[in-house]
Amino acid sequence: MSAFEALNRVAKWRTLFAGWQLGTRPKGDPESDAVRHHREVRIRLRVESSALIGVLLRKGIITQAEWENALEMEANMLSDNYANRFPGVTATDNGLLMDFNVINDRGWMKGWRP
Repeated sequence: MSAFEALNRVAKWRTLFAGWQLGTRPKGDPESDAVRHHREVRIRLRVESSALIGVLLRKGIITQAEWENALEMEANMLSDNYANRFPGVTATDNGLLMDFNVINDRGWMKGWRP
């Protein structure tokens, strides 16, 4: 089996994930098509990044510790960026903390669906 065939097969999961999120919808439904497309991209990115990291580790180009340190740094930077983008929200080990006084003062959640 080729890499293309394997990627094509694993991408079939996109339909199940779209159905899980939106319920059963036919191809051609714009919302479902968008979710299926997004899910496929995420599936492919996961496979590609896992494959790349695996090669780098097996070849000794990076160590497991270097990889874990880089993951920690990137995850913390992204979390900080999200917190700056959405003032009043902080990620913790137990979930998101939301200070609705700050959120309401900043107004970024105005117009969101309940």
